[in-house]
Amino acid sequence: MITQYEITLAQAADAPDIAELSRDAIELGLSWRWTQRRVLRSIRDEATNVAVARRDGVLLGFAIMQYGDEDAHISLFAVRASQRRSGLGSALLAWLEATAGVAGIRTIRLEARAGNVAAKSFYGRHGFTEFGTSPGYYEDVEDAVRMVKRLGPEG
Repeated sequence: MITQYEITLAQAADAPDIAELSRDAIELGLSWRWTQRRVLRSIRDEATNVAVARRDGVLLGFAIMQYGDEDAHISLFAVRASQRRSGLGSALLAWLEATAGVAGIRTIRLEARAGNVAAKSFYGRHGFTEFGTSPGYYEDVEDAVRMVKRLGPEG
């Protein structure tokens, strides 16, 4: 059986659920920086897409991606633990990449915790490559691995 869900742009009413999932799945062990207020600012920002994946009205995952002229940056990406390895994360990432491609974006960048083997593996399976580290990136608690994916031919 294929699990159905929908991926859309977030609405203001999604901010509390996104902030909570960020706190529990991404910011664990760190200060809570992606509060409801900050998420809401991202939802309202014209240079940012906040995508959500839902089933039956329940938020299952989200992504926040800022756009530059040719590059985009995924600031946050999370899927509820109960939904991991279901294809939802892959679908959410594909949605971001398709949207970036339409916008003329050539590369997508992100950071992942150096110790988060599952995240690094997930992004690697989707064509992201490591291109550096940022020591102490996560509040001097953990280093970040910097990753990039090229979406189109370089010019």
